[in-house]
Amino acid sequence: MQNAQLRLKSVSSQATTILITLLGLLVLTFVIGRMMPADPVRAIVGEDATRETYEMVYHQLGLDRPIWEQFLRYLGDVLTGDFGTSIRTGQPVMQDILRAMPATIELATFAILIGAGLGIPLGVTAAVNKDKWQDHIIRVFSLFGHSMPIFWTGMIALIVFYAHLGWVGGSGRMEQFYIGMVDERTGFLLIDSLLAGEMDVFWSAVNHLILPASLLGYSSSAYITRMTRSFMLDQLGQEYMTTARVKGLSRGQTIWLHAFGNIRVQLVTIVALAYGSLLEGAVLIETVFAWPGFGQYLTNNLIIGDMNAVMTCVLIVGVIFIVLNLLSDLLYRTFDPRTK
Repeated sequence: MQNAQLRLKSVSSQATTILITLLGLLVLTFVIGRMMPADPVRAIVGEDATRETYEMVYHQLGLDRPIWEQFLRYLGDVLTGDFGTSIRTGQPVMQDILRAMPATIELATFAILIGAGLGIPLGVTAAVNKDKWQDHIIRVFSLFGHSMPIFWTGMIALIVFYAHLGWVGGSGRMEQFYIGMVDERTGFLLIDSLLAGEMDVFWSAVNHLILPASLLGYSSSAYITRMTRSFMLDQLGQEYMTTARVKGLSRGQTIWLHAFGNIRVQLVTIVALAYGSLLEGAVLIETVFAWPGFGQYLTNNLIIGDMNAVMTCVLIVGVIFIVLNLLSDLLYRTFDPRTK
């Protein structure tokens, strides 16, 4: 009974925290929209509009009302799912984002699989072989991944692996020849092409995904490697590691069952944050590879000052990190029974 009450209290506290965080995020998004130097009215009516037209649109947008009333109106629109219309496309902003987001999710998901699949084993290897040649090579490898500008590596990779060697596809999500051959059921090109039975489109999509996902994965693996190494070094220096070896456990068992087992919760947070950063921070790589995703959508609308689109993108980025933190909490309970 007491455990149930504590669990209910924890859930209630977590729900309250989420609501307060969302409200703060809405306030922050609204303030950003009002502080941006772009003029939303001028973006709609154009530079050559008359004063009367400008004032009419200014009034229609409610910009002549008190700031608190503007916020309440904005809050009401968000709660009803109305995020405004994009100036650039003339479509509802959320409709545009839902069309662009699957491309970024597809790219970021493959990138984090590469990043975590590469970064975690390398971090463990570096920690176990501290100050040896393996550690030095891995540290240099991660330093390059963390230091090199992603747009520069993207352009160099396109020149080498696409233009000269022809090993991978170029810009875009697939070859121009295949555009329009697959109906968008889910928005995820790999899934849609499989559902349609178009294997040529599927392999073209894979071919175009390999290079940008690998570059993003390498960049995120540098961060994951360094953090994994740091966490493992802390555990390897603990007394229980010596006790485990004295009891007869092998070196591999002490490393993977004990030391690595104790850092899984920390790694969940690191990988979740890295994934969130890929979702909202793939702007440069999407620009270099002409990838029609969320990052490119945000960039294009920032350039023209489409504040409805920009504010919605900022809000979605915040929601993404809130959701990832919630998922991390759920995974904590799986990896660490003490949190149940």
